[in-house]
Parts: sequence; structure tokens; C-alpha cells
Amino acid sequence: MGAEAWPPLPYEAWRDAKETLHMFTQVVGKLRLALSPPEPEWQHVALYVTASGLTTGPVPDGDRCFEADLDLLDHRFTVRDDDGESVSFGLEGRSVSEFHEDVLEALGHIGVAVEINPMPQEVPDRVPFPDDRRAGYDPVPVRTYHRALSSADRVLQRYRAGFVGRHSRVQFFWGTFDLSYFRFSGRPVTPPPDAGVIGARSMDAELFGCGFWPGDERRSEPAFFAYAYPGPEGLERASVSPADGGWDASMGEFILPYEAVRLAADPEEALLAFLESTFGAAATLAAWPQGAPPTGSPA
Repeated sequence: MGAEAWPPLPYEAWRDAKETLHMFTQVVGKLRLALSPPEPEWQHVALYVTASGLTTGPVPDGDRCFEADLDLLDHRFTVRDDDGESVSFGLEGRSVSEFHEDVLEALGHIGVAVEINPMPQEVPDRVPFPDDRRAGYDPVPVRTYHRALSSADRVLQRYRAGFVGRHSRVQFFWGTFDLSYFRFSGRPVTPPPDAGVIGARSMDAELFGCGFWPGDERRSEPAFFAYAYPGPEGLERASVSPADGGWDASMGEFILPYEAVRLAADPEEALLAFLESTFGAAATLAAWPQGAPPTGSPA
């Protein structure tokens, strides 16, 4: 199953494992939130896909740095510093509470003292990490998820490569548990008065966003998404490719089911067509400046 580039990923089959993994990524992501220098649109807090899972990348700690990894193939957490000190432990069987405690203890072993907010972000049932007894981590569906995540990351990296305007890295946001990529027109936006702490920093620029999301209680199926902020007039009526993709009024964005990509004759080209067509519609309707062309260009 791990050898299949686009494996089946039914949400209900790994709901418990996904919820536990989501909280694990939040604990790890909050290390970046606490220690990395702030960047626009919260880009300093994201994790990144690796060949084996997810990583913080280098995180500064005074005049040194460390890196924390979630290995979703061997199912381990590892933290190592730039002196070569490391601590590692297994993920299977650990509750969110135990994981939170063990991560902070592992950091202490390599001399990193850090405090993180124990409340999860952007989820409906916010149970503090020390009180969260969920222990649904299951190696089989997690490994399958990583394969799908890696395939999505590969295509998003290819899509990103040709853009000549300001854009983000392909990054994993642990609050919403999605893999995302953003392009910016270069025009600032005033966040709405009710944007809140998270929205104030993420709603201050005109952008096109897209990515991969494994589903949740609102929409229990994995899907690729694309949207524009602020949404230009008429975007919801734009036609996109392939035909399986379309505007979802409840989500306020274009959705292409993962299953449609998985079963396509050429999944990579189907996903690229969705990304190019949604961005083309958004950039054209919003009259993006010449410096940010409506389609990707060879680097």
C-alpha cells in the first residue's frame, strides 16, 4: 500500500489516527511559533514535508539551532541540535498528553528551554494538551496518509516552481492540518475588524491559496482546494478543470476531491490543471498586476 503514489484515503477509516496526529503536529508546530522570528502570513510557524514525515526545519535557540521531526514511516519523534545531540521516542500508543510531556522533556535533554501554549489552535474541541487522553495513532493509515501527502507536495512543488511573483513555500499548517501554497499579487489588504489574532496576520495581503486537506467533520473526504482572498466578483461562477472540480459554497472555495485525482488517468496532470485553471480565473477577475502573471512561467 505504501508503494502506491495516490493510495485510497477514506476519512472515516483513520478519523481517530488523524485527530491524534493533528494534535502531535500542533505540539511540534508550536515550537516554531515560540522560537522562530515572525514572518508575514504566519509562514514562520509551518512544518515541511520530508521523505519520511514532517519537520520544523532549523529552529533558532539563542546562538544555536535544533530541528524536530515526526517520522511517519518509522513512527518516531526526534529532536536534534547542531552539536549532534538527539533524543527520539516512538509515537504508537502515546496519548496527546504523553506526547506533549515527552516532547518538552526531550528538548530539555538537549538544553532547550521553551514554553508553548498548551491550547490547540483552529479546532472545535480545544482540549489542553496535558488533559488530552486521545491515543489513536495508528501506523498503517498514517503511513498511507504520508504517501498521499508526499504526492500532493511533489505536485505543488512543481506548480510553485514556475511562478515569478512573490509566493510562499509549500508548507504544512498544523492549525488547519493542511498542505498549502500561496501566491501574492503584491497589493496589501486591510483585515476586517473581526479578523482576530490569526486573521489579522493572514488576511493582510491579496493572495491565491491552494493545497491539500484530508477532511474533517465539516467535509469528511480528502480534497484539494483553491481560493482567492479577497474573493473577486464572479469567482464562484468560473469554470475550472477537470470537470470533477467546482465551487463549494459552504467552504467558499474551489474543491477537487482527492478521489477524482487518484482515479484520473494522469493524477499529476489533473491536479495541475485544477491549480492552473483556478489561479487563472482568480488572477484574471482580480486584475492582478503584470508582475504576477495569471499562469506559471518556466523558471
